[in-house]
Amino acid sequence: MKWQALVDNRQRFFWVLQVAGWIGYALVNYIGSKVFEMRDIYVFVIVLNAYAGCLMTVPLRYLYRKVWNSKPWVLILVVFSASYFTGTLWSVVQKFNLWEIYRHGYRPTEWFYYFQQGLDSVYIVLCWSGLYFGIKYYQLLQSERQKALKANTMAHEAQLKMLRYQLNPHFLFNTLNAISTLILVEENKDANQMVARLSEFLRYTLNTDPIKKVPLEQEIHALNLYLEIEKVRFDERLSIDVDMTDEARQALVPSLILQPLIENSIKYAIAHMSEGGKLEIKAQVFANELLLEVGDNGPGAELENGKLLNASGVGIANTQDRLKTLYENNYSFALSHNIPNGLKVNIRVPYEKADCNE
Repeated sequence: MKWQALVDNRQRFFWVLQVAGWIGYALVNYIGSKVFEMRDIYVFVIVLNAYAGCLMTVPLRYLYRKVWNSKPWVLILVVFSASYFTGTLWSVVQKFNLWEIYRHGYRPTEWFYYFQQGLDSVYIVLCWSGLYFGIKYYQLLQSERQKALKANTMAHEAQLKMLRYQLNPHFLFNTLNAISTLILVEENKDANQMVARLSEFLRYTLNTDPIKKVPLEQEIHALNLYLEIEKVRFDERLSIDVDMTDEARQALVPSLILQPLIENSIKYAIAHMSEGGKLEIKAQVFANELLLEVGDNGPGAELENGKLLNASGVGIANTQDRLKTLYENNYSFALSHNIPNGLKVNIRVPYEKADCNE
């Protein structure tokens, strides 16, 4: 934004406010001269007075910058002394301009008349000083606020990366353990297939920014890579049913947000079923929210208030932490019993449509 760029450039911002402020002062005096029916020549007096005030207050800026870090009483003493001196000097210049131009070269009989009734000018310079310090403190406050926001954002991103990368060791442990088992039972073909698909899946995870969200369609594609690895192990015992609306396909979701849920279903449900099992993934958009559902037909689990009892894994906890970090309180995560049997996870997050140009 141009305005923000102007504010950030303190040198330019000062001169813009300085010139604009004294132009405003001249306009107010001009309006006052019309009320009191001053002659037209008075306009030149107003312009010269504003110009003198503009020039004479500039040195105050450099003086205040030098004493900026001084003790409060020193700062107050300098401000009042400098304002009084500058205001008095400006008052002398104003009187000279008035008498020279408006009164055709009039001179007072005594020199001290130049210094009479100069408090109005001192008050104006004091107001200028007050505005200077007020704007200066505002800029410092904004600067500190930006630093705090930047630090908070960096901490936020670091937390997301930590949670996201936590999935990889957990997933790798389970997969490598499965590959080791296949090798031990001399099913080398299946082990080779699993290694090849593991390599493809890891390539996807490494190429995906853990901070950015991805379209749900891309997330399902990555999920299929993972499921292909599991299908090597379970063969025909694992079936998957995906039901997504066209609108939901374009929804943005955190990368690999569903993978730990699917992994839990396979580990604690499908793996214990002799005849295999079924996974269901559903996605739809309703009331500008994305509704995700992951269910299985396994033996289920003990639940209390939508939470697992005696939960020891990191998959569900990790998913909840990531959702909390990304959406704060604007999401829901609930576990429930699937019908007729099994476990179901429902996630609700704000609907964000992916940019087709990306």
